[in-house]
Amino acid sequence: MEQRVSLITLGVRDLGRARAFYEALGWATNAAPGDDVVFFQAGGMIVALWSRDELAADSGVEDGGGWGGITLAHNVPSPAAVDAVLAEAAASGAKITRLGAETFWGGYSGAFTDPDGHAWEVAHNPHWTLEGDGSIRLG
Repeated sequence: MEQRVSLITLGVRDLGRARAFYEALGWATNAAPGDDVVFFQAGGMIVALWSRDELAADSGVEDGGGWGGITLAHNVPSPAAVDAVLAEAAASGAKITRLGAETFWGGYSGAFTDPDGHAWEVAHNPHWTLEGDGSIRLG
């Protein structure tokens, strides 16, 4: 198996609400209004929204309804950009779970959850290289 991630699928309770949230963040999709899966191109990978129940059944797992132990991350070029993305997320309906602040590892980050509780960290890591296409490289 190659060392990469191609697709992240978020299980959502209300596909229309989830789609509207990500579109309010500025994400674009080619999915039709009635599609049962919504795909977003996210740099060199894809993020999908799909029914939480169908995703659990398809994956062969029990859905306990709680946090799944995964946090997604969105890296940005500066601390000011962290704060701007957090403000945009809040305006789109996110719950800010941690305001932007300096970190113990020498960066700056904050966090939010989307309407389905999926956790996102927004971070500026001065030790990594953020490429123009949004891809990131370890320092």
